[in-house]
Amino acid sequence: MRVVLEEESLRDGLQAESRLFGLTEKMEIVRLLAAAGVRRLQLGSFVNPRSVPQVANTDVLAALVRREFPDILCTAQVFNEKGLERAIRSGLAHLGVPVWISDTLSRLHTGRPMAEGVEVATRLIASATTAGIDICAGIQCAFGGVGEGPLSEAEVLAAIAPLAAAGARAIDLADSTGTAHPLSVKRLASAVREAYPEVELSLHLYDTRGLGLVNMYAGYEAGVRVFGTAAGGLGGGTCGDGALGNVATEDAVHLFQGMGVDTGIDLSLFCRVVARFEALLERQLPGRMTRVLRGRREEGLSGGR
Repeated sequence: MRVVLEEESLRDGLQAESRLFGLTEKMEIVRLLAAAGVRRLQLGSFVNPRSVPQVANTDVLAALVRREFPDILCTAQVFNEKGLERAIRSGLAHLGVPVWISDTLSRLHTGRPMAEGVEVATRLIASATTAGIDICAGIQCAFGGVGEGPLSEAEVLAAIAPLAAAGARAIDLADSTGTAHPLSVKRLASAVREAYPEVELSLHLYDTRGLGLVNMYAGYEAGVRVFGTAAGGLGGGTCGDGALGNVATEDAVHLFQGMGVDTGIDLSLFCRVVARFEALLERQLPGRMTRVLRGRREEGLSGGR
């Protein structure tokens, strides 16, 4: 048994950080991730660098990573045709197209109502597919938006329909407001897998209310085998309602190890990634397993005293 953890610390993890990371630092992180066994990596977004300075160098980073680590599946997010053109020039063959199915958050993030946002994303997916690029449609707020309550499975499936028809090869259900719970995850993931069995399904979960890992387990039980995570639990906090904290990659590795499910990631080596992020950001990150392993090492050095 195997699952894939798509590492998103360089995109979702850093995009809200005020401390900007340069290319040298990002490549240092990439090398640590690669050494730990990460083989699916979200590098950034193709957006106006004035709006998100942290991802201004995604083009160059993509070229560097693809040259040094050709076995790593690299991806990034695009929001419009201009971004898609930049992504194509960078040589990336896998991209994500986010779609907010909360009207409030669609207007906040794109300046468009939800229905118009779905239409724009559908055209973008069709253009990318024609160019030979595999697209993952990211369904933001799949488990409910700010002040709008939970969505029915039928509403989510209706939003997915034009995206799949346009050529999306994968669907990512994102708990953008951190409101998902195990039953809602299992029900929605099962419904999407039944409706679109030919499409790869992934989950991007948050640990806002302490349910990140149990929601991940529920998704696994529903047949999901790809999950978006971030080193140390970096990221989140951009969608209101107090939502913050991606599921920490190292905690997800520990969860699946205990289940006998392979992630391909070495937990001890991955914790070096977290330690480096903590050193660069000068604060402790919320992920648990780095602290657990650090405590074990310190206890061993002290002889258990």
